[in-house]
Amino acid sequence: MTKEELRTQVCIIGSGPAGHTAAIYAARAELKPIMLEGWMANGIAAGGQLTTTSDVENFPGFPEGIVGGEICDKFRAQSERFGTKIYSETVSKVDFSSKPYKIMTDEKEVTADTVIIATGAVAKKLSFPGSDEENGFWNKGISACAVCDGAAPMFRNNPIAVIGGGDSACEEATFLTRYGSKVYLIHRRDELRASKIMQKRAMENPKVEILWDSVVVEATGNEKGLLGGIKVRNVKTDEVKDIQVSGLFFAIGHEPATAFLDGQVELDEDGYIKTEPGSTSTNVEGVFAAGDVQDKKWRQAITAAGTGCMAALQAEQYLEALHDAA
Repeated sequence: MTKEELRTQVCIIGSGPAGHTAAIYAARAELKPIMLEGWMANGIAAGGQLTTTSDVENFPGFPEGIVGGEICDKFRAQSERFGTKIYSETVSKVDFSSKPYKIMTDEKEVTADTVIIATGAVAKKLSFPGSDEENGFWNKGISACAVCDGAAPMFRNNPIAVIGGGDSACEEATFLTRYGSKVYLIHRRDELRASKIMQKRAMENPKVEILWDSVVVEATGNEKGLLGGIKVRNVKTDEVKDIQVSGLFFAIGHEPATAFLDGQVELDEDGYIKTEPGSTSTNVEGVFAAGDVQDKKWRQAITAAGTGCMAALQAEQYLEALHDAA
């Protein structure tokens, strides 16, 4: 099948707050960007992880909060308002070996002078009865972001559980003690993988109880149809006990969406794109990375938007330098 060929100064791969902020800035600079927003890329709708969030309460401008899917629709409408051409296709391959760069989907081949990668990272989840969205309690008490959701009224003064054993798990368990009456840190081994200082903070917090050698095998509901409890199995004794919780947070890491790059951009040991400090520049000239695909620490919608702005401004400066050198 012959692919449709498109030409642009700026191609944005991915959507979400990083991609759309980059698109808005690039479009307002009259760079006529093309966005390949993805079609169920990594199992998530265009807009990224925000589309799986019920209420967004920490993004400025929405004092009453806003549904994740709705704010993503607003991002998209604003990008289109200024002239961004958006295609609901997933990038399968790139060619950064020569300029201009080539970005391929199943149906299109885009040639671009500069590329902004904003494909995000997907929170790793565990699968057990009651953990899914369709028939379980995902977004009804189960989450993968304590900072995003931990302050919700349903968790306040109620017991909460965190699954994991690394720095993120310890940090989130400690953070959630601000809101929950008690926090269970559930780890399948008999020692934590977290750094010593993070372990110390969690273990010395009187509101944190660590359940060693344990895994969650089922989530159960309450009379309101929300998460009401979990069944936890000890992997050494096989004993299963019921624990009443209003919240369950997965803190077992994220997987950045970088496989399609096929080694053409430098990644760190966890697969995130490496950028220059204080910049969105990658090791490939004219290729920039924004949002969670290059940020494994903060992973917030607002920080993603900030790096999207940076990437667009850097792309504009790069294009100006190309023009001046011509």
